[in-house]
Amino acid sequence: MSKKLVSWNVNGLRACVSKGEFQKFMEEEKPDVIGLQETKLQEGQIELDLPGYHQYWNYAEKKGYSGTALFTKEEPINVTYGIGIEEHDHEGRVITAEYPDYYFITVYVPNAKDDLSRLEYRCAWEDDFLKYIKTLEEKKPVIYCGDLNVAHKEIDLKNPKPNRGHAGFTDEEREKFDNVVASDLIDTFRYFYPDLEGAYSWWSYRFQARAKNAGWRIDYFVTSKSLENKLEDAIIYKNQMGSDHCPVGLLLK
Repeated sequence: MSKKLVSWNVNGLRACVSKGEFQKFMEEEKPDVIGLQETKLQEGQIELDLPGYHQYWNYAEKKGYSGTALFTKEEPINVTYGIGIEEHDHEGRVITAEYPDYYFITVYVPNAKDDLSRLEYRCAWEDDFLKYIKTLEEKKPVIYCGDLNVAHKEIDLKNPKPNRGHAGFTDEEREKFDNVVASDLIDTFRYFYPDLEGAYSWWSYRFQARAKNAGWRIDYFVTSKSLENKLEDAIIYKNQMGSDHCPVGLLLK
């Protein structure tokens, strides 16, 4: 039996639930673990009935902003929140669940902002997050997923030339993901589909971008190299509505 892992930036979980899309996806796909980003919630703002799942939440201190959640059928050995660095741990961006064979992390990487005012902070965050991953790897392999807010290569967005230097496609952000791949970590979608064009996970709400498939691939599953022989397939659920992102998945043997 393969294990189905899913990641989804829901861009406001209450909205996604009120549209009925979240429940529909869970019923149809029945993921073993799902990591969410941009839940935009505070504690007590939603009651989610998910029989058979353990629920874990990390809320941002700022209301209606950021936030992550993790729902899992198998109860983890341990769950932690944040990466243990004070300046990074106020926005509810990381949940780490430890299982017998690996760590599973849902992460919502800071956006550089349209005016790039957060690019410097974002780059520091990237360095610290990669160190965090490599420290965990000393104990056991790591699987992390989420909205990484970067299209790595030109193939990962519809219009690379006019977007070069814009948030999510700056040379600095792309270099940070080069570092990830150079650190014996696998971008699982490109592992299976190195040359597949038109595979995106986010579309602007403007200009009928989704209808035209003018998107970006900014949602990822990244794994330790030591899990390579366990990777079975990578999925982009491009027809799933409910957010400006669609879910992405990883099948493990």
